[in-house]
Amino acid sequence: MESEKPTKDFSYSKASSILYCSLKLTAIFFFTIVPLLFILSSPTSTATTLTLSYLHQWRKALYRNATKDLDDMNAKLQDSVTFLPLKDLRFANKPMEGHTWFMSSLNDTFEEGETQHIYFPSETSKGRLLCINGRNQHDGSMNSYGLAWPGSLPSTATLLPGLTFVSDTYYDHENLWHGLCAVTPFVGWHMKNQCREKPTRWVLFHQGEVRTRTGSWVQNIMRATFEEEMKVEYFNQESNSSSSYKGAYCFEKAVVMRHNEGKMGQERRLKVYNMLRCKTRQFCNMDFKDDSTSSRDKPVIRLTLLMRKGARSFKNESAVIQIFKRECERVENCKLTVAQSENLGFCDQVKLLSSTDIVATPHGAQLTNMVFMDRNSSVMEFFPKGWLKHAGVGQYVFQWLASWAGISHEGAWWDPNGESCPYPENDFRCFTEIYKNGRVGYNESYFADWARRVIDAAKAKKQAQASNLQHEGSSNCECS
Repeated sequence: MESEKPTKDFSYSKASSILYCSLKLTAIFFFTIVPLLFILSSPTSTATTLTLSYLHQWRKALYRNATKDLDDMNAKLQDSVTFLPLKDLRFANKPMEGHTWFMSSLNDTFEEGETQHIYFPSETSKGRLLCINGRNQHDGSMNSYGLAWPGSLPSTATLLPGLTFVSDTYYDHENLWHGLCAVTPFVGWHMKNQCREKPTRWVLFHQGEVRTRTGSWVQNIMRATFEEEMKVEYFNQESNSSSSYKGAYCFEKAVVMRHNEGKMGQERRLKVYNMLRCKTRQFCNMDFKDDSTSSRDKPVIRLTLLMRKGARSFKNESAVIQIFKRECERVENCKLTVAQSENLGFCDQVKLLSSTDIVATPHGAQLTNMVFMDRNSSVMEFFPKGWLKHAGVGQYVFQWLASWAGISHEGAWWDPNGESCPYPENDFRCFTEIYKNGRVGYNESYFADWARRVIDAAKAKKQAQASNLQHEGSSNCECS
């Protein structure tokens, strides 16, 4: 995408301002200077009275004509707003080829290392506001957008005051990982702009289709970050409505994100995740006292086995627990915690992972909670059979997240054993029907050796940092 010029707010468009000033100067000349010249040149009071009467009528006529011209011009500006499909079907199957199917006629603003975004009103939009028309939940090409002058919104439009965050994602807003990737760019933009303004509302789209909610985990992390509820706008309709309607909603100010984290640089990512972990710890009323050293000033290694039920759970949890327990007991001041992810509320997850140096868990949404861990903590990930060959890049999402958040991903284990696929070797049904929701076995010798190496590395790391280690959960978060 091409870079835009730096954004700034406009209260009126340049064209409207020039027109207004020209008409104002003309009115001053005809209604003030001309009458004064007539009066000063009149030799009698009668002539002056007649002149004033004439000028009064003339002035009223000119005023009526000027007002009518302005109203006509404003009506033309209102009617000239062109709405285009939110989802451009020409690019619907090309999400990774450099273009976007969402608001495809507009280019992003891109500053090196920062989030790709579009801001309204801006110099690039020529001072125009973003308007969205449609709330279809099943076909994004039925929803539309347009740009309108602040004083000349479409006659049926509703102006929504304040700052609106507009998000479109190829995936969804309810899944922990996908939802987090969709909202973190807004946190980055907020930080880049010195945290001056919080969003009044959020508008969520999935491939151009409006969504009326996001997952509670995402809502809580945004509530913690912005210190207020995440208010999702669904245009005064029931949340299950898919009907079309007449009338657009225009936003006084809006920031649009349509590439998730996109080209956000690593420095900005680290700052964003630092703030997220700090804000969520504040939100959950955590005690920021550092408990990572024992009473004898020896580092405590906090190891957590984060279990899950159903798909991608361990086939034999007790055997896996015994392996990690044995390796933890071998190391002085190693503390093992076993937790079931489904049994934890949001703040339970924040507190548990904030007090974890190493988390070992099967691949799944619960691993998104690594963002609450201290920087340089460690992650161990486990997969069922078939994922390495058939899952594609999706199996690496938590390696990416670990890198973004400053966490050390200590590798993964792919179970070589499990159900066989009855379809041809490269048939995608092998993954969707057989392997995707498989369960994870174990290899005792491999798990023991792996756990030992990761625990020893964590111990050495904490010993090296012991002289100047400070808990990251400071009560002084950025944007506080």
